[in-house]
Amino acid sequence: MESVGGLLNVVDVEATCWEGRPPPGAVNEIIEIGLTVVDLGTGERVGRHRILVRPARSAVSEFCTELTGLTQAEVDTGLDFASACRLLAADHRAGALPWASWGDYDRNQFTRQCKATGTAYPFGHRHTNAKAVFTEAHGLRKRPGMAQALEIAGLPLEGRHHSGEDDAWNIAALVLGLAARGAWPGGTAG
Repeated sequence: MESVGGLLNVVDVEATCWEGRPPPGAVNEIIEIGLTVVDLGTGERVGRHRILVRPARSAVSEFCTELTGLTQAEVDTGLDFASACRLLAADHRAGALPWASWGDYDRNQFTRQCKATGTAYPFGHRHTNAKAVFTEAHGLRKRPGMAQALEIAGLPLEGRHHSGEDDAWNIAALVLGLAARGAWPGGTAG
């Protein structure tokens, strides 16, 4: 996987969620996009970003607030989803740079929500499932969650788990660890 200038966008989203089934008419919607820019050439995290997104068809539940720390009042100050996607494309070169996430949830959520809202998909097709790469590189039988992967890699969990901004930052550390071992597709940090 060739990257532009060695840069990679690491993305983690948080979405509306409920304990049990969603209320009638509600759907999972992205409410936070965390994005950490990684320079695979230097082995550094060079940018840390957070985009709040205002949901249109659901509300932030008490369960969701407990999990993510996000409140309805906070996400009400965010961008609408289409504007958030345009911001990703314009300010973060989301369509030009390769990107990674922990698992396929984030990619699938963007795909579903873009289709449902008629919004242009902001990313290019060069996506790497960092969880799959980590699992293979460490010879694991099961794919670990991000927090467990940090433990396996001997890295601290920085910030709040289930904060898109903090999770993207932590996933980026895992990506850099993989790159330093020569296990990241298309580049090493050493």
